[in-house]
Amino acid sequence: MQSFLDGLRRILGPAGLITDPADMAPYLTDWRRMFSGTALAVLRPANTDQVSEAIRLCAQDGVAIVPQGGNTGLAGGATPMGPAPQVVLSLSRMTAIGTPDPIGLVIEAQAGAILQRVKEVAADCGRQLPISLAAEGSATIGGIIATNAGGVNVLRYGMARDFVLGLEVVLPDGTVVNGLKPLRKDNAGFDWKHLFIGSEGAFGIVTAALLRLVPATRHRSVALLAVQDLQAAIRLLGLFQDRIGETLSAFELISADALRLVETQCGLVAPVTGGNWFLLVEAVSSLDGLSAGVEATLETAFSTGWVQDGTLAATEQQAQALWALREHVTEAEARCGKSLKHDVSLPVWGMGDFLDSIQEGLAGMAPAARMNVFGHLGDGNLHVNVILGDTPAACATDITRLVHDQIATAGGSISAEHGLGQYRLEEWRRLTPEAVLDLCIGIKRAMDPKALMNPGKAILGPFSPR
Repeated sequence: MQSFLDGLRRILGPAGLITDPADMAPYLTDWRRMFSGTALAVLRPANTDQVSEAIRLCAQDGVAIVPQGGNTGLAGGATPMGPAPQVVLSLSRMTAIGTPDPIGLVIEAQAGAILQRVKEVAADCGRQLPISLAAEGSATIGGIIATNAGGVNVLRYGMARDFVLGLEVVLPDGTVVNGLKPLRKDNAGFDWKHLFIGSEGAFGIVTAALLRLVPATRHRSVALLAVQDLQAAIRLLGLFQDRIGETLSAFELISADALRLVETQCGLVAPVTGGNWFLLVEAVSSLDGLSAGVEATLETAFSTGWVQDGTLAATEQQAQALWALREHVTEAEARCGKSLKHDVSLPVWGMGDFLDSIQEGLAGMAPAARMNVFGHLGDGNLHVNVILGDTPAACATDITRLVHDQIATAGGSISAEHGLGQYRLEEWRRLTPEAVLDLCIGIKRAMDPKALMNPGKAILGPFSPR
């Protein structure tokens, strides 16, 4: 492989190729340290032409390519796996951000640009990119698009897919396809960009994107509410939808157990007590009158008896303190030892029965385990994590199957926003109808006939066809 590496060095230059094992190490393990792999090298191209030439050389020599953004994923989708020769392709040097168009509401960014920085550039001209993630300080635009990332504002604004107006991509043979048109309407032929959004790098490399912006909001209301059960939480979701409509931007659910972990493990204190569930509700608007509408809605909510206790932030500092409770749930869980992550979605009215069935199954299968439930109730996405405690590691597979089987029964998805990666791939294959599998594999084979793009993730198993 020395001639292959020499070829890459000629294409990428000294700064664009990492072969030293110590320097490569951070790229070969995911941030949760669940998955590790090996690679011949880490590629860091400086522009699209270098990406194209490097991929063309990899295709010629039969070397697989593992695309990697900010390496903040939760499913091992950006970590090399298996024994076949492969390289990691990082776009961390491709960070250019164009000047926003505040009237056309669009901004162009290279795939290695950090989400937080793109949001800051948009904010400087009074516009916003409302994709909000815990990892936005390190997550890249390319990674967000390749995983179709969600976040806390999906209820109002949608997934990453809803912000992509155009893409520039490099295909598995090195061909560059430029679709960077700032158009809201374009029905001339297939809208091919959607093949790459959420594909986890299985079809090619996103090198740049045109992203849709929205007007900045000037008013925000944030409340924390305690409710007795999920039925009350769901009724409140309907009430807020009816009363404040499209201003509702987040409707987050936190179990009482999860909130207690935040208090005990992270030293934060919730200003609300009582109830088995807590709701973090946020509404935003560019128009005056938002506060009055939220307050009137809360008065109705209390009068129905659906709310046990609650508080409405009076200042931005208080609003941030309420959000900190939600944002520290994952950190609090991590401090409790090993846990299993289940990122699921299902119809909201089925959530109560679904969680009851998981609790009942755990009681008989792993009595030392405990559920840690939180998530985005407004868009039907729950993080049903299981803290293992003294549960034998051998039970992990059975617990995951329990959760996924119940999700299948409820008509939901085993991956709402985290992707399949290598973490959930086999479970997806187990639960997906034959016709759907054949369709997905057929598209993969048509786009990437040599199966060199991110092998073992998203669609195909480790370096082999189905």
